[in-house]
Amino acid sequence: MRTILAATGAALLPLAFAAPAAASGSGDAQVAVFHGVPGLTVDVYANGDVLLEDFEPGTITDPLTLPAGSYDLAVYPAGADPEADDAAIEQTAEVPAGANVTVAAHLDESGAPVLTPFVNDTSEVAAGEGRLTVRHTAAAPAVDVLAGGDPVFTGLTNPNEETADLPAGTVEAAVALAGTTDPVLGPADVDVAEGVNTIVYAYGSAEEGTLDLAIQTISGLGSSPSGVPSGTGGLVSDAFPWQLAVVGALGAGAVVLLGGRAVAARSARD
Repeated sequence: MRTILAATGAALLPLAFAAPAAASGSGDAQVAVFHGVPGLTVDVYANGDVLLEDFEPGTITDPLTLPAGSYDLAVYPAGADPEADDAAIEQTAEVPAGANVTVAAHLDESGAPVLTPFVNDTSEVAAGEGRLTVRHTAAAPAVDVLAGGDPVFTGLTNPNEETADLPAGTVEAAVALAGTTDPVLGPADVDVAEGVNTIVYAYGSAEEGTLDLAIQTISGLGSSPSGVPSGTGGLVSDAFPWQLAVVGALGAGAVVLLGGRAVAARSARD
């Protein structure tokens, strides 16, 4: 698996989040950031301070322990001046106490850039089972994900997710348009790891040829956890061929990506 980690950005995270705008409860949270807008390297600000610089598309940072609270997040094209330039995305994200959260910068169903905080499911899974989560973060129609010919996730739309605990082992998976059972792509074999939540992000634009997948894993969720739940980020591995089917199905309705909107906005201002 090709993995791209934002090591420099991760080092900056504690400073950027040191003073939440408004506490939402006592306690800390585990927070990772996912860049799901292809073709545009960005700088990310939190509460007015630099959070991540030169943040590459397809990157998921490692999780950090941060104070719970409300954070004002802003995303700019890399090198932009926050004092002079408009943010490509500007939004407030709530981070609940005790939660494991991934904040995703991605396109909504219509192709507009947004930030979506996803609370990761770190609840215990039964012995012998693993968890599979699919997140729709592309501008595309709804899809169903099938396992062994039966629907596991149905009518999945942006910016929603579906999660299921499955017996550990190999599952025959396929993707169909919502409401159908005829596979658009697949089926293909999927390895479900015991005690692990494998989170699949589908993002990008088919129109621009930029659709892709990013994978985040949260381990230690078995009935006898071997460690604290954590996350790892990266690009899709060749070991998950069915995930390419998810991208192909989602790509049917994908539209303009953030890079084009940012360029258009700049041209209008000039």
